Amino acid sequence: MQESKAMKGAMRRRGWAVPQGNFLRGVVSVAALLCAGAVLPAQAWAESDAVKELAAPPPIQLPLKPSPEFAKFPRYAGMLGSRQIVLRLGAKTDDPAGVHGEYQYTDSGEVILIAGDRDGDTLEVEESNDGTHITGNWVGKFAADGSVAGDRMNVDDSDPQPFDLKPLAAGQAVPAASAGAGSAAVKAAAAPQPSAGSAAAPASATSNGHAVGGVSNLQIGD
Repeated sequence: MQESKAMKGAMRRRGWAVPQGNFLRGVVSVAALLCAGAVLPAQAWAESDAVKELAAPPPIQLPLKPSPEFAKFPRYAGMLGSRQIVLRLGAKTDDPAGVHGEYQYTDSGEVILIAGDRDGDTLEVEESNDGTHITGNWVGKFAADGSVAGDRMNVDDSDPQPFDLKPLAAGQAVPAASAGAGSAAVKAAAAPQPSAGSAAAPASATSNGHAVGGVSNLQIGD
C-alpha cells in the first residue's frame, strides 16, 4: 500500500498521474490524439516548431560580453594571480544568501560568469566561461573595509591562485594594472638578483619606495 502511494506521488510530480477508473479511457484518448496527429497538415507541425523555437532561451554567444544585468552591481578591482580583474558582484533576487555577477580581465577583456553564496563574511562561488560548464571555484573572506581576498581554484581544487580585491566607489576609475601588488611581485621576481659578494642595494632603489609584493602598491582610493 505504501509503495503504491509512493509511486502515485512520483507520477503526480512528473505530471504522469492518471486516475485508476479512467485508465482505459486515458489510453484510448492518447491513441486518438496520436491518430489525429498523424493526419495534421505539415503547416501545423511547422507552426508548432516555430512556437517551440520562440519559447526556447536564446543561445549564449561566445565569447561572453559584459551583461547589462550586472552593470549596476558593486565593483571590486585587484589581482587574481598575476592578472588584474574587475569583479561585479551582487545579491540574487530569488535567493537571500545567493550572489552572482561576472569578472573581467583588464588585459584581455575576457568575461567570466560567477555565482554562489555569501554567508556572513565568507564567499563561496563557482565560475563559468561559457554559462554552462563550471571552470573553477572561489573561496574568500570579506574584510571590514569591504575588500575580499582568498583563492581561486580549478574544478578539482588544484592550482590555487590568490585574489585580493578592493571595492571601487561609484564612478571611480579602475587603477592601472601596473599598480597591482601581484604585478609588482612578478616584476621583482624577474629582476636580476645581486651577486653574493656585492652589497645589497637600498630598499628605495630596488622597490621605488614601496614594499615589493605588499598591498601598499595597490591604490584603489580613499
